Amino acid sequence: MTLPSLRQAAARLEAALEALDSEDPQEPAYDPVRLGGVLIVTLVVIGALYWLLWTLLVYEGGLPLKLLALGEVLMTSKTMRDFGYEGGPYAQGAFEGWFGNAAALLLTLLAVAALKRLYSEAARRSAPGR
Repeated sequence: MTLPSLRQAAARLEAALEALDSEDPQEPAYDPVRLGGVLIVTLVVIGALYWLLWTLLVYEGGLPLKLLALGEVLMTSKTMRDFGYEGGPYAQGAFEGWFGNAAALLLTLLAVAALKRLYSEAARRSAPGR
């Protein structure tokens, strides 16, 4: 290969690379900071949802176990002692962890109410008769 042909090859390669570098106005903008922010927020939301559901349904037997035990205490002749409650904060039996379950239930209800409000506002804004 001669020197002029190498220069022509380098010029063609440079032109091809410059053509790749030019931005097409029809393509969507790519913002890596925004993408990173979306990924982090998504991970936080997934973690919060996992915590809420785990605390609500699994922690210390979960809320369904406590509601069933409470229902049996209220509707039958069983007492709280039948479910392991011995009085005081240290021997609560089936009712152990009720505060965490109740807090998760409250936070879940608040999150559902906030999502319903956001959905209603978005639906009202996009209504065809607006």
